[in-house]
Amino acid sequence: MTDHPKPSERARELVRGAYDVHIHVAPDVMRRRIDDLSLAPKFAAAGLGGFVLKSHYVPTTERAAVVRAAVPGFDAVGAITLNGSVGGMNPIAVEIAGRGGAQVVWMPTVDSANQRECTAHDPEGARPPMWARLQDELRAEGMAADPVDVVDGDGKINEAARQVLRVIAKHDMTLATGHLSQSEIAVVVDAAAAEGVRRIVVTHPEFTSQRVGAERQRDLAAKGALLERCFTTPYTGKVSWDLWVENIKAVGPEHSVLSSDLGQPFNPPVEDGLALMADRLLAEGFTEDDVRIMAVRNSRWLAGADRAEEARA
Repeated sequence: MTDHPKPSERARELVRGAYDVHIHVAPDVMRRRIDDLSLAPKFAAAGLGGFVLKSHYVPTTERAAVVRAAVPGFDAVGAITLNGSVGGMNPIAVEIAGRGGAQVVWMPTVDSANQRECTAHDPEGARPPMWARLQDELRAEGMAADPVDVVDGDGKINEAARQVLRVIAKHDMTLATGHLSQSEIAVVVDAAAAEGVRRIVVTHPEFTSQRVGAERQRDLAAKGALLERCFTTPYTGKVSWDLWVENIKAVGPEHSVLSSDLGQPFNPPVEDGLALMADRLLAEGFTEDDVRIMAVRNSRWLAGADRAEEARA
């Protein structure tokens, strides 16, 4: 697919200052549409405040520092995802990432027990994630990591996960729930709140392996979590746009945050993602204030923009 929609100037203005808190760009272990150093000037030219570099396999703290040095005034944000390649539920890895300035910690994604055991099938016509092929290749070569657990046999948070949450709280980092199951998400959000984690986001609750219903989303929002509305989930056919919109309305814009999840070669330019969502939401009857809350206010909170501004002061 190369004939992608283009955002309106109104939408671009509405998302000015926003952070895209979930992108997948090069350098990476799989082909991407663009690299981080090339993307940052495009974001800056569009008036966007920054982006969070996500990799399923490696920490991005150092890459973010390189981008910030190369594009002064632009805020690239580092992160870590707790899959097998970083030792799974590894508090040491999170501590080192935190000391290096990483802001976002994703719970396991490709190596989560839920993702491994998920029997949900993508709807007809949906494009499978790019990492699915890599996971198959690793498995075929006998290098599949053990599933990374966050709960014990009784369904309670395990000690390694609790240690990770304490480190996240210590560094005032952002917890993202990754590809955990609905029940695991609830346990982790409760434990995170108990350990003093302030910034919590439920990763793409509409995604195939999450499918978190509206009622559960409202419960999570009541506990202080934001619900992430990723552009690629409906755009690639994993869920309908109607359901995506219905869930935002059911939970409320104040509890939702927009992100693109873009960077795949076959999807739209990454710098267009937030504005394309703004156009969609305006067409669905959301107000400009609703869009600003989801795209700008809430994304800046999760990206730690307040901390970055304090550091520069």
